[in-house]
Parts: sequence; C-alpha cells; structure tokens
Amino acid sequence: MPTQDIETLIKQVSRLPGLGPRSAQRVVLALIQKKDSLLSPLMKSMETAVKSVNSCGVCGNFDSSDPCNICSDSRRDHSTICVVEDVSDLWALERCAFFRGVYHVTGGLLSPVKGIRPEDINIPNLISRASSENVKEVIMALSATIDGQTTAHYLAEHLQGISVSISGIAQGVPVGGEINYLDDGTLSEALRSRRPFLG
Repeated sequence: MPTQDIETLIKQVSRLPGLGPRSAQRVVLALIQKKDSLLSPLMKSMETAVKSVNSCGVCGNFDSSDPCNICSDSRRDHSTICVVEDVSDLWALERCAFFRGVYHVTGGLLSPVKGIRPEDINIPNLISRASSENVKEVIMALSATIDGQTTAHYLAEHLQGISVSISGIAQGVPVGGEINYLDDGTLSEALRSRRPFLG
C-alpha cells in the first residue's frame, strides 16, 4: 500500500481532467521512479507557472505577460475578435495557424440548468471591447452544444446595437462538437467558411 504522502499525491493528481484514481496512481509511480528526470523538472516548471502565469486582462488567455503575446502583437488584426469558451479552444485555433485576429475567452457558457448567468462569465468585457476598440467583426467560435449556442445567441443579441459584423464558424463543426477536440483542417475550414450569425 502507498504511504500517506504518496496517497495524498495520488489524490491531488486524480483531480486533473481525464485522470481517475488508477491513472493518477500510474502517473505518480512514474514520477517517483524518475525523480531526477521527471519529478524535479516538473516541480520547477509548476513553481514557475504559479509565479508567472496569469489570465490576460484583455482576452482571458493564459500568459506570463499582461496583455498576452496575442493581444500585444501589432501584426494581428485587432478589428476581428474570435469568441471562444476556454483557453484550450484558443490554443486549438492558434495551432491551425489560420486565424490572425485576436480572441476573447468567455471562461464558460450560459446554462440555466447549471445556474450560470451572464455575470458569471466574461461577457461585459467583450461588449466593452467591441464598442471601443474599432472592432469590425466578432466571430462566434463556441461549441455546437445547447449551452454554446445559447451563449452565442445571447452575445449576438447584445452586440447588435454596436456596428460590428457578427459571424459564426461554419462547415466541419459537428452539432454537439467541442472546439478543442477538432483537427486543424476542420478548424481552418470552419473559420474560412464562417457565415452571418443572425438573420
């Protein structure tokens, strides 16, 4: 049986997404068996991340600078904002290297069932950005789930009073699909084939 210290570590690791108790136990064993080559470097990286990585005050991305390297990049098209639910979605879109605008991470989706209201996610900042930063287009790249589409429609309605074009990603995104699980080609095509969101 693992000692109390190891059990505590297994419990902490099992809290990570996609890892249950048995997977966490395998991870912890691998780390302990290779303390010098795996565990020590991981601890140093995590300490650095705790000290330096924060949420971007503009878009919600994670970075060691604020604003993040995307928001502060003058080569990006700051007139186009792509709205995503999570940082993992932002990273997925960046990985396909097609989109050259900037992003806005909502940090969640509206859900009456779960009690998630507009004030619980990063919506007011998006309305403010779209109103004041010479934004021409807002792309809804939220998951094709009921909560994703509810959030997209809510945002579109609140952006209609602002002179911006509102579009949604198109072909290749299946109903019920989540952005961060899609391949690069599908994401590129979805962005390329975006269409007006309302109307």
